[in-house]
Formats: sequence, C-alpha cells, structure tokens
Amino acid sequence: MSWDPDKKLKILVLNGSPRGKDSATMAVTNAFLEGLKAEANCEIEIIELSSLKIIPCLGCLSCWGRTEGECIIQNDDIPLMKQKIEDCDIFIESYPLYFFGMPGTMKVFTDRMLSMMCTYRGQKPPTNKESFHGIRNPHNNQRFVVISSCAYSETSQVFDSLSRQYDCICGQDKYEKIFVPQLKTLMELDHLKSRHEKFLSKFVLAGKEFAKAGVLSEETRVNLTKAPFSEATYKVLLANFWNEQKNGKDV
Repeated sequence: MSWDPDKKLKILVLNGSPRGKDSATMAVTNAFLEGLKAEANCEIEIIELSSLKIIPCLGCLSCWGRTEGECIIQNDDIPLMKQKIEDCDIFIESYPLYFFGMPGTMKVFTDRMLSMMCTYRGQKPPTNKESFHGIRNPHNNQRFVVISSCAYSETSQVFDSLSRQYDCICGQDKYEKIFVPQLKTLMELDHLKSRHEKFLSKFVLAGKEFAKAGVLSEETRVNLTKAPFSEATYKVLLANFWNEQKNGKDV
C-alpha cells in the first residue's frame, strides 16, 4: 500500500502522556514524524490529551442502539476528536506504558471511541485477525499507529494486555504498534544524552519507511523493539536512576 504522491497526508497525533510535551515517548514520536515529513507531503496536527475536556463513558450503549453511532454526550471535545480522526490519513497515539496498560486519561478517551465501532450483535470473537466489532465508518487507506514506551528491560509480556486490547478493537495486524523498552531511563539520565540522537535515528528511518509503504517491515519492527542496553548494563543504569530520584532529582 502506498499513498498518492501528490496527496498531502493529514496526520493526527494524540499525545496521551500525562506529562504532556515532556513525555519521553513523544521524543520517539517526533523522530517518527521527522521521517514521515522527509518522504511525504504532510500536514501534522499534535493534540495534547491533557488539554481536552473528556467526560467518561456512561456505558449506556445508546451509540449502539437508538443513536446509531452518535454518543449522547455532546458537550465535550470527543465529537470534534472523532471528526478529526475520521478526516485524517494517519492517526498516531503516543503515550508511555502505565502499569501494563494505557494511562488512565487515555483509557477514558478510548472508552469514548466505542461509538466508532459497529453495534455488538452477539457475534463470537473473530478468528481471522479482524476487529471484534468492526469499524463503523472504515477508510481503506487510513492507518493507525500506536507508539508506547516503557522502562522495562524488554517489551516481551509487559505490553501483552495492551496489544490484546487493540487487537480486539482494530483487528490483529490492522494497526502498527511501536513498543520501545528502556526509554525513560535512556532519555532522563543526564550522562546518556550523547546517545539520544543515535537511538532516535532508527525511528526517523521507520517514519520514512512508513511514508513510502504504509506499513513497517518485520525487520524494522524487531529493530524498533530492540533494547539499547544489555540486561547487566541496564541494571546498573536503573540503580543510578533510582539513586538520582532518592537524591531529589525530578525524574
């Protein structure tokens, strides 16, 4: 899959980190965007989730029944966000892993996206890697990317529950996921700053690849999840990290 070279791609980024622009995950996301911009004509909008007014889902299921895709809550920023998502070519969610899942504010947002899913009519979980419900207004050329980071040594297991949730919502292999280990420690220890540019360069290359093909190769996916440090080295770095925190450094 590739985009029309004459088309300006509308890219919508939702920064779901409670830390806003200071999020280490956004450093990765910005590197990915840099690659996209280098290869495609892009119009990029970044929205801070913390700046939005979002009322939690009431669980009334009106959007599956009497209102057919419209949430009865209309006095917050979700209707505008839904329209922006439907209008964009690439939608990127960016946030750190919180206790093996998405941050609470991100979960509130995700709950409100229920109205974008088809009504549940008793179907069994799909066996062909499809969305459990199906997207109500699908766009064949639209792409969804999840970029999340953690401070764990590797992405194996710790992202399993998050992946499973997106598999049910979007369908397995129907979205691109970029899960990054050891990021918080790498980005926030002062003596490691010289390594930032080299580490982020692989995400720039990934953005270029995605701009050309609309997907990432398996080789690239593996490379993006590769930990920057060995297990032994990382244990030492973590010890330094927690020591700095105990000594009053704001981490």
